[in-house]
Amino acid sequence: MTTRAGFVALIGEPNAGKSTLTNRMVGAKVSIVTHKVQTTRARIRGVAMEGDSQLVFVDTPGLFKPRRRLDRAMVAAAWGGAADADIIVLLVEAHRGITEGVERILEGLADLPKGRTVALAINKIDRVEAKVLLKLTEDLNERYAFAKTFMISAEKGHGVKDLRQWLAGELPESPWLYPEDQIADLPMRMIAAEMTREKLTLRLHQELPYQLTVETENWEERPDGSARIDQMIYVMRDGHKGIVLGRKGETVKAIGQAARAELEEFLGRKVHLFLQVKVRENWLEEAERYSEMGLDFKDGN
Repeated sequence: MTTRAGFVALIGEPNAGKSTLTNRMVGAKVSIVTHKVQTTRARIRGVAMEGDSQLVFVDTPGLFKPRRRLDRAMVAAAWGGAADADIIVLLVEAHRGITEGVERILEGLADLPKGRTVALAINKIDRVEAKVLLKLTEDLNERYAFAKTFMISAEKGHGVKDLRQWLAGELPESPWLYPEDQIADLPMRMIAAEMTREKLTLRLHQELPYQLTVETENWEERPDGSARIDQMIYVMRDGHKGIVLGRKGETVKAIGQAARAELEEFLGRKVHLFLQVKVRENWLEEAERYSEMGLDFKDGN
């Protein structure tokens, strides 16, 4: 049997659907999905099997114009993930077309080493008419020599199977890189933290954009098969702490319940989740916080 394996980097603007596509390809919720932009920070890898091929997806942070250290580290991580991958897939939202951000990404692709296989996936195709799609496809292929173009809806699954089959055939011949039943190489502690951060983002999306992070401080396996997980939510100001806690602690309690339910479903067993909130004014400038998120602090310079 000839096996194939390799890394596929999904790149695009924030909210282009990279996390949704990763989850659709892998068939499990590996990368957090919210309606807020820039929610993916770490280079999360999801593993999918297609025939005798193993596809390892690198779900990069969205590419945008960086303003702060964290932004710069995220953008560096995204391009780093693309440069290291065997195949790159650029996701463009059908209804938004060629934005300023897409223009910047196309310029960045031109700087990658020659011979890199880059495919185009136009996502959210159900939002536009066919003639708009055709025009967008032509315009994008004029600007960059994509190996192949796919029309998909990551959310509904349209066209995803064709993309996955094509990717499987393009990967280099190689032994598999992960055990067949492994869906992600992120430590479970980080996946658990990401799930809680997703619930925080969904609940507080207006009040606290990106000024919080979650770390799993303790993970204890219990004799009855359950797990006790202690997490710390870091915020930058006392006022933010009040927002996360809510009146009489109701907000953090609801967030904890939602995160625990998802963790139990993901792990297939009972979870005891304990959340605390701590003010750390300068967490955005602490190297340790970046390594917890799988980012390089130096890339933020």
